[in-house]
Amino acid sequence: MSLLLLNILLAIAWSALTGSFEPVDLLFGFVLGYLVLYVVAGRGKSGQYFKKIPRILELALYFLFDLVLANFRMAGIILSPRMKLRPAVVAVPLILKSEAAIILLANMMTLTPGTLSLDIASDRRTIYIHTVYLKDEALFRQQVIQGYEERLKELIEP
Repeated sequence: MSLLLLNILLAIAWSALTGSFEPVDLLFGFVLGYLVLYVVAGRGKSGQYFKKIPRILELALYFLFDLVLANFRMAGIILSPRMKLRPAVVAVPLILKSEAAIILLANMMTLTPGTLSLDIASDRRTIYIHTVYLKDEALFRQQVIQGYEERLKELIEP
């Protein structure tokens, strides 16, 4: 049985024991089950599971932080008396190889206000991203590569 499934079952068991299936109780049961599984089976081949969960949380927190920042940036642009737009299409080289990671990157860029994934090159080496306000093209590329691509590569690709 996979450790993720076992962790989910432990979270459901915790909620059943407490008598509450609220999201907070399920999340607490998941965290508690994660800690129990780490103590019981944390060493051997199953160690990959214990490395991926923190990476997933790191990517999710980075994305949420970037999402909030982008919303504030867009609000500032929209509410300013003179909309100072500097639209541009930026070609960002891809270090990702798997199609799932590339699609996830494109969707994360599209969900962030002010950016839109336009296209992925047919050779899968470049993604084209439209941005509403571009100060520095090299800095934008670096933020995408270091912020999203490297985290996705660690998480999805072996």
